[in-house]
Amino acid sequence: MLCIPLFSRHSLVNVSFTVMVTLTQLIAKLREIFKDNEVNVADVMHLMESYKSNPEEWRQFAVFDEHKYTRNLVDVGNGKYNLMILCWGPGMGSSIHDHSDAHCFVKILDGALLETKYAWPEDDDHNSPLRKIEQNRFDENGVSYMSDKLGLHRMENPSHADGAVSLHLYIPPYEACNAFDERTGKKTRCQVTFFTKYGMKVDYKDCKTGQLVDYGATVVNAHQT
Repeated sequence: MLCIPLFSRHSLVNVSFTVMVTLTQLIAKLREIFKDNEVNVADVMHLMESYKSNPEEWRQFAVFDEHKYTRNLVDVGNGKYNLMILCWGPGMGSSIHDHSDAHCFVKILDGALLETKYAWPEDDDHNSPLRKIEQNRFDENGVSYMSDKLGLHRMENPSHADGAVSLHLYIPPYEACNAFDERTGKKTRCQVTFFTKYGMKVDYKDCKTGQLVDYGATVVNAHQT
């Protein structure tokens, strides 16, 4: 497992880079720094902040669904991370969930997301509501960081009129996480899937890992607001 301590010997302070011009450059820089097994969380945050959202670059990955938010894979980072774009229709949100010991960075590409953090359940009786820790709003180009050490969280699009698009970096990748009932603290194990990979629709009907297929006109591949 890739180790990413809060403070490590490896630091981007000695690695010069300017504001990212393209999403392709951001991906290349991520691959460069993740050649090592120790990466400074603050440095990754700075790198994510350095990229300024440009819809012309990420629109091809921003595939919406009218019934649920979508997870669209952009890059796998040689197995050390997953970089993906999530598309949120008006009012859509995630369940309260953990991150399976992964580090999570979220950058807002369009619109805004509201993050609500919760403390871990204090007992296993599943009879106590989750305790809310804090709530923060992130607007375009804002970046947040989350890990299981900080608790649980839920992300949601606060707008009931406009869509939102966000860039997510998960280190290391994971295929399942726990969702939590806010009223009782009960957890449920959930598999996570991709709506698209590299701009192509994923079909899980006959394949557990998903098969890439050409999607039809019913899938919206556009910047929705």
